[in-house]
Amino acid sequence: MLVLAVGLSVALLLILLMGVMVYYLWRRKGQRQYQELVSIVPSVPACTAPVILVSQGSWSRPDEIPFTLPPRFTPRNQGSVKNEEREEEEEEEEEEEEEEGVKVEVEGQRDILAHRGSLSVRSWYPVGTLLAGLYCVPTLNEVVAPPPGMATRLCFAVEYRHTREQLMVSLLRLGNLPPRFHGNVTLVELRLLPDDRRPRQAKARGTGPDPEFNDCFVFQVSGVCVSQSTLSVCVLSVEQDGKRHAVGRVLFPLEGELGQAGRVLWRDLETEEDTQCSELGDVQVSLNYSPSLQRLTVVALRARGLQLHTDAGVCVQVSLQIHTQVVKTKRSSVVKGEVEPYFNHRMTFKVRAQQLDEACVRLELQQPHAIRSEPPALLGVVVLGPFMYARGPQLQHWMDMVNTPQELVKQWHGLGRGT
Repeated sequence: MLVLAVGLSVALLLILLMGVMVYYLWRRKGQRQYQELVSIVPSVPACTAPVILVSQGSWSRPDEIPFTLPPRFTPRNQGSVKNEEREEEEEEEEEEEEEEGVKVEVEGQRDILAHRGSLSVRSWYPVGTLLAGLYCVPTLNEVVAPPPGMATRLCFAVEYRHTREQLMVSLLRLGNLPPRFHGNVTLVELRLLPDDRRPRQAKARGTGPDPEFNDCFVFQVSGVCVSQSTLSVCVLSVEQDGKRHAVGRVLFPLEGELGQAGRVLWRDLETEEDTQCSELGDVQVSLNYSPSLQRLTVVALRARGLQLHTDAGVCVQVSLQIHTQVVKTKRSSVVKGEVEPYFNHRMTFKVRAQQLDEACVRLELQQPHAIRSEPPALLGVVVLGPFMYARGPQLQHWMDMVNTPQELVKQWHGLGRGT
């Protein structure tokens, strides 16, 4: 038993000695691996950033690259910060009284730091900053000054990115806005016809005769369809009570206009008086569609500039057409003895929401013949509908009706010759 006890004691002692030896060897290895590097960084002022030297040779091993850790700043109370700021101010005053050579050296160091874009915060920790002189942008008035004239003009730019299939429209400003709209808020609605039903809106950042926008819009459209599209820009003036007034619109066909990307374009707004000047005359129509009732309402309001053949009067015939089939036809009463007749005749049609892209409305202004058996004389025709049937203002009127189901959309249209 005595021998066994002595053997166990000796074994435990040996195990303990071996553990101490392993721990000692492990500590020695760690010290050799993480030996602190001797700093070879040149002395720099206390208020400059840590300097990282880059080897000038073509290649150096990673363990030969010197580095320094950034200083650790401990939180200081407000009193110590104020004391240090006072000390720094005193040091700056003393430095101003030094010799001119020292000043030149300090200024040279500051120039180097300024070139690197460094700036000291609280005058004790340098961080990066922007050089404002590199980002001087001329004012918008100098770049896109409105051309002289009395017409209201829209300034914008168009660019198409083929790699991303994106049409970039930059809306810049309006020029020569009518005086009655100077105090109102100016809104602009943009659509890419014929498929874009949801308008993009922009609000002017000021009032007056030349409100500015500086907004950019992105339309996702393929390279095949972009040349067949038309950019529609509708300008609205909103009063304080929310009532809207149409200032005018610009229809900009993109075919052949994407060659010089990014150039600033000026286009005159087409007002109601400017656009409604047809050889055969004009007709004013109001459209409304109710999705809940599935009802299309067409109101023929009035006409002007008609080329009348007799004094028999004028009437309006409205036909609803789906594809190539005429579904229903309605006619207003005959208005006699007026050069500019007022109809104010409302006609409703049953149309499902899925049929709005397949249906159109055809309005014919007719003059009855003296003999009832003879067909009436056709004075002019206008077709309102989607891209399948209409273009320009007629297409825009239909799109406005679809996008504003709670409003009666009123507009003048020039009459064309029937086929």
